[in-house]
Amino acid sequence: MYKAFGHTHWIIPDGYIPETSSGALVSHESVCVLNGSSVEALLKFTIYFEDRDPIEDIPYVVPGRRTKHIRTSSLVKDGEQIPAGVPYAIEVRSDIPVVVQYSRMDATQAENALMSVMAYPVK
Repeated sequence: MYKAFGHTHWIIPDGYIPETSSGALVSHESVCVLNGSSVEALLKFTIYFEDRDPIEDIPYVVPGRRTKHIRTSSLVKDGEQIPAGVPYAIEVRSDIPVVVQYSRMDATQAENALMSVMAYPVK
């Protein structure tokens, strides 16, 4: 039995899915979650916007002893998802401690850019 590590509450304040891409790669963002425990982690995402109410409690499961790279464009609840070209922030809650990282692939120009940062753990 492997014990959980990390935190149960994480914040990613800077989200933005570029509207365009150039070349073979598609601009995208991912929330990368590591669950080192033996049991599955039940996640809930809340997406905050500048000018509208949040999309709350989007469910996602990360199996035990696995990592998942969750594309933010795949997070959907009741038919509502994150639109491209709109700034947003992400709150991740988990029923057990996990580790959360955020990555953005910006392929809006020929010289692609990849940004990756650790999310902020709320203690």
